[in-house]
Amino acid sequence: MKKVLFLLISLFSFCLLSANAQKQIKGKVKDQHTKPIPSVMVSLKDKEGNTLGFSRSNEKGEFNLSTDEAGTDLFLEFSIIGYEKKNLSLAELSKNAEVTLTESQINLKTVEVKNRPRLSANGDTLNYKTSDFSDKQDRSIGDVLKKMPGIEVAENGKISYNGKNISNMYIDGDNLLEDKYGIGTKSIPHGAVDKVQVIEKDQPIKMLQKNNTSDDVALNLVIKDEAKLKMMGDIKAGLGTPDRFDGNANAMLFNKKVKFLNNIKGNNIGVDPGLDLMAFNPLGSENTKPSNLLSAGAAGVPVLPQNRTLFNKAGQANFNNLFKFKNDLQLRANVSYLYDERKQVYNKSSETILAGQTFAYQENQDNYINPQKLRGQFTLTGNTNDYYFNNAFIAEYLPVRTNSNVFINGVGAFQSLKQDMFTLSNDLAYRKKFKSGNMLHFSSSLSRSTQPENLDIKPGLNQDILNSGNPYSGLNQFLDLPTLYTNNSVAMAFPKGKFVQTYRAGFLVQQQTLESTLNKTQNSGLTELATANSLNDLEWLRSKWYIENLYEYTSDKLTAGLRIPISYNTIKYSDINHDLNENVDRFFVNPSLTIKYQTSPENYVNIAYSFRNNLGTIDDLYNGIVLRNYRSFFANNAPLSESSQHGFSGAFNFKKAIDMIFGNIALNYNITDMNTISSYTISNNSQVRIVLPLQNQMKSLGLNTGLSKYLFSLRSTVSAGFAVNRSQYQQLQNNQLLPFINDAYSYKAGIEAKLNKFMNFSYSGTFSNNINKAKGTGVSNNYQQLRQQGGLAITMFKSVFLNLSAEHIFTHQSSQPDLKYLFADANIRYKVLKLKTDLEFGITNIANVKRFEAINVSANSLTVGTYEIPGRVAMLKATFNY
Repeated sequence: MKKVLFLLISLFSFCLLSANAQKQIKGKVKDQHTKPIPSVMVSLKDKEGNTLGFSRSNEKGEFNLSTDEAGTDLFLEFSIIGYEKKNLSLAELSKNAEVTLTESQINLKTVEVKNRPRLSANGDTLNYKTSDFSDKQDRSIGDVLKKMPGIEVAENGKISYNGKNISNMYIDGDNLLEDKYGIGTKSIPHGAVDKVQVIEKDQPIKMLQKNNTSDDVALNLVIKDEAKLKMMGDIKAGLGTPDRFDGNANAMLFNKKVKFLNNIKGNNIGVDPGLDLMAFNPLGSENTKPSNLLSAGAAGVPVLPQNRTLFNKAGQANFNNLFKFKNDLQLRANVSYLYDERKQVYNKSSETILAGQTFAYQENQDNYINPQKLRGQFTLTGNTNDYYFNNAFIAEYLPVRTNSNVFINGVGAFQSLKQDMFTLSNDLAYRKKFKSGNMLHFSSSLSRSTQPENLDIKPGLNQDILNSGNPYSGLNQFLDLPTLYTNNSVAMAFPKGKFVQTYRAGFLVQQQTLESTLNKTQNSGLTELATANSLNDLEWLRSKWYIENLYEYTSDKLTAGLRIPISYNTIKYSDINHDLNENVDRFFVNPSLTIKYQTSPENYVNIAYSFRNNLGTIDDLYNGIVLRNYRSFFANNAPLSESSQHGFSGAFNFKKAIDMIFGNIALNYNITDMNTISSYTISNNSQVRIVLPLQNQMKSLGLNTGLSKYLFSLRSTVSAGFAVNRSQYQQLQNNQLLPFINDAYSYKAGIEAKLNKFMNFSYSGTFSNNINKAKGTGVSNNYQQLRQQGGLAITMFKSVFLNLSAEHIFTHQSSQPDLKYLFADANIRYKVLKLKTDLEFGITNIANVKRFEAINVSANSLTVGTYEIPGRVAMLKATFNY
C-alpha cells in the first residue's frame, strides 16, 4: 500500500513537469591572456534575475547549457572567485561564442570573517545565511531556524520574529503554503535553502508597496539555484515496538513556473499529521458562528509535547501546487485529507469551594475519537503595479466520531457523539490603480455552512434533574446550526504624497437557525422531551451597513493610521417555542489609532488605541436547555449580550543586526464592560449554566519581554524572556457573585550552542507561577511549574550521529503533593552517503513512564487529572533522500 501511495505522489508530481524540446547554449570562457578558465559558474537568467538553468565550464573553459526557455530578455551570468562577474545577452553570445573575464582582487577582510555568521540588511529585509547556522545533524530548514537569533519556533511549529508572529512564509517569493507553513519547515531540506529572509513591513500587494503602512513580518526562503532545477524529496519507512509504524513520502519542486510540495504520511507513534494543516494566523471574519457546541467532555491536553501523550493511528495526504502564467497570474491548489483514530484514557477529580461548601466529583473516561478533515482551496491571483485580483474558493468537510465510556462518582454510561461540519465559501478581492494614482478596491465574501451534531448517552444520567429521580434508558441531544453569510464592500483610496485617504462602504448579512432537541427514552421504550424546556428553534438574522474612513501617513521615520468605522447594526431573533421575538438596532463608532515611530534605522516604537462595541452571537440567546456534554446543561435567560472594550498597547522593538542582538518589550491594557454574565449552578454530578442580565467588568494588564543574542565567541544563540499578566473578572456561582484576580508570571531562557566541531547542546527552561484569588473570601490557590528540556547532538564519526535528549517537569501546588517527571530519549543515525540514505534507531521515553498527572487551578477550584500515556517505544527507520 505504501509503495502504491508513493508511486501516486511521484506520478502526480512528475506530471507537473513539461517535456519540451531542449535548446543548447554553448561557448568558451577565457582570461585576458586567452587561457581557458575552468569551473566558471554559467547561469541562465531572465530579466528579473531568476535562474532558469546553470552549468560550469570544463578544463578547456567550455560550457554547454540545455534549456527549454525562450525570449529576448534572457542573459548569461559568468562568475568565479578571482574574476569580475560578467553578464552577456544571448544575442551577444551568438556573435562571439568566446567570453573573456577580467581578473579582480580578492577582498582579504571578507576572507578573514567568512566562517563567522553574519547578517545583512537591505531596507526592511534581513538576510540570514543558512550555512552559517546549520550543522551536519540538521535535516530540515526548521532545524536551522531554531538557531537563528531573533527567530523563535514554538513546539507546534509557529514562528515568531523578535516577539511578533510571522504572517506568512514565502518560498522564493511565492506564497505556496498560505498560512499553513508547518509542512514547509518540516520537509524542505536546509541544504536547498541559500538564505532565510525576514521581511518587515511585509506587503505582498504590489500597488500598495509605495505607501506601505503594513506592520506584518514574513519569512522568505531563498532556494539555491541548483535546487530549483530538480525535484527533491525523501521517503521514510519505520517499524518499531510495541506494534509501531511511521511512514512518509515528500516530493517538492521550486522553479520559476511551477512550485509544489506534496506529502503523504502515516504513523501510530503519537505524531499528529494534522499539525501540518494548522493555520497559525487565520484571517479574522465577522461570520461569528460558534464551533461545534456539543462534546463528550474530553479531558483536555496535559502539559506535555503531543508525541508523549497521544495514542493514535493517523494518515494524511497534503498536496500544495502553484502554477505561474503570463501577465503575473498564478493558480494555487491546496488539497488535503486527514484520517485519525485516537484513544484517550484519563481520570479526574475536581473540587469547587463555594460559601463554605465543597462540591466534588470523580470522573473516569475512556474515549475513542475519530476525526477526519477534507479540505480543498483553489486560489487565482493576479498581482501587478496596476491591478490586484485574488479569488479563493474553499470546500471543507469535518466529520468527527466519538465513542466514550464514562463514570462519574461511580455511575457509568456510554456516549456516542456524531458531528459533521460542512462549509463552502468564496472570497474575492479586486484592486485597480488608475492613471491618477487613485485606487479602487472591491471585496466580496460568501459562505454556507451546516454543522449537525448528535449526542447519545445510555443509560440516562442525572435522573434527579431529568426524570423525577427514576432510572431511564437514555438521552439524545440533537443540534444543528446552518449559517448563510455574505459581506461585500467597495472602497476608493486617494494617495497624495505621504498621505493616503481611503473611504469604504459595504454591508453584511448573516442568517442562522439553531435547532435543538433533548429527548429521553424511558425503560419502557417511550421517547419524550427530557424537560418542558428542552426544545429550540431559534431564527437569527443579522445585518450591518457600514462606512469606514481610513487616514494613513508614512515617512522614513513615522507611520500612522487613523481608522473610523461607523456602522448601523440590526439583529432580529425569534423562537415561537419560548415566545421570543426581538429586534435590536445599534449605531456604533469604533475608532482605532496606530502609530509607529522609527527611533533609529533598526529600532522602533509602536503605540495603539482602539475602542470597540460588540454584539453577542446566537449562542447567547437560546432559551431551551442544551446538553453540551453528559454533565453540563446550558441555557439563556437574558437579552442579547453587548460589550464595549477600550484597548491600549505599546511596544519597543530593537535590534543590532551586525552584533546579532534582538529585543522587545510590550505592554497592553484592556477594559471590557458587559451587560450579561454566565451563572453556574454546581453540584456533585452536574453543572448548569444560564446567561443572566447583569452589568460586570473585566480588566487585563500584560507585560511581555524578550531578548535574543548570538554569542560569537561561544558560537551560541541565547534567549530569555519574562511575562506577567493580571486579569480581574467576576463569576456567578450558585447565586454567589465572586470577584476573581489571577496573576500569572512566566520566566524563560534557552541556548543553542556549538560546543565544538562535533558536539551541539540545546537547553530551554520555563518557570511559571500562577496566583489565583477570590477577592473578599480568603480563598486562593498558588500553582508553580518548572519545565526544562535539553539535548546533546554528537557527531561520533563522519557519518554517525548520536542525539540524546531529556525533559524534566516539576509541579508544586500548595494543597497537593509535588509532581516530578523525567523523560529521556536517544537516537543514533548512520548516513549512507553513496545511497543517499539515513538509517536510524531511536528509543523514546526510556524510563517507560506510563501515567502523567496534571493540575489545573483557579481561585476556588482544583482539578487533578491523571492520563495514561504511551510508554517506551523503540523505532528503526530508513530515509532515502533524492
